[in-house]
Amino acid sequence: MAENGWSRTWTFLDGAWHEGNVPIMGVRTHASWLGTSVFDGARAFEGVTPDLDLHCARVNRSALAMGLKPAVPVEAWIELTAEGLKRFPPDAALYIRPMYWAEYPGARTVDADAESTRWCLSLYEAAMPEPHGSAITLSPFRRPTIECAVTDAKAGCLYPNNSRALVEAHGRGFDNAVLCDMLGNVAELATANLFMVRDGVAFTPASNGTFLAGVTRMRTLTLLREAGIEVVEGALTWKDFLGADELFSTGNYSKVSPITRIEDRELQPGPVYRRARELYWQYAHG
Repeated sequence: MAENGWSRTWTFLDGAWHEGNVPIMGVRTHASWLGTSVFDGARAFEGVTPDLDLHCARVNRSALAMGLKPAVPVEAWIELTAEGLKRFPPDAALYIRPMYWAEYPGARTVDADAESTRWCLSLYEAAMPEPHGSAITLSPFRRPTIECAVTDAKAGCLYPNNSRALVEAHGRGFDNAVLCDMLGNVAELATANLFMVRDGVAFTPASNGTFLAGVTRMRTLTLLREAGIEVVEGALTWKDFLGADELFSTGNYSKVSPITRIEDRELQPGPVYRRARELYWQYAHG
């Protein structure tokens, strides 16, 4: 652990690498004031960086959705990541975070000046969580629609809603919260995408514009289908999840992880989850 409690961190900003929690915004920076920032998260672990290109492409799409200027080509993000990785031990588990934000307001102040877009790339040590299992509950909060928020971007301004869902769930003794969309269908966990299994078939909420259908979600879905396991994307209710045979989550931070309690019902990690995790690790190292 580095000084001040932060894990070892290196950030490329304004043409140079900086160590530590380098300041990137001022009190009048538009993003710090009005939330115009986007980011993405990739992983380095066990010497691999699976789907780094897809994460870098998504941060550029997120910038456009936020009205920012994605100035860094995907290839440049990847090259900078390779430089940054050399500053850590080869087997280090890292979080890789490309980021864009607006420095100045636009003509109407609340909007951002796209030409003032700044960016950085941050890599920092973050251990891969062990797949011990987690407990989930239904949140009273919901995901917004595209008419209400920038749900087609991985935007910092969307996370306070998931944060309050997590705080509420933790207060009731759960690890994570399931958020529904405005129609009452299950959308995602507060920190990851969600799968359920019934009679050997995997189900996951269909991407409907209220949540990001993640890179790891799509990779897992594809790998399962290629392995001959049926995966259905559709509208799923909380009742569907309460009656599932298996539950697991997918996301960049933990990759594929089991869920071992839903409300007061205990579950065991099942064969479809185990196969999904095995397939993902094979893909990552292949």
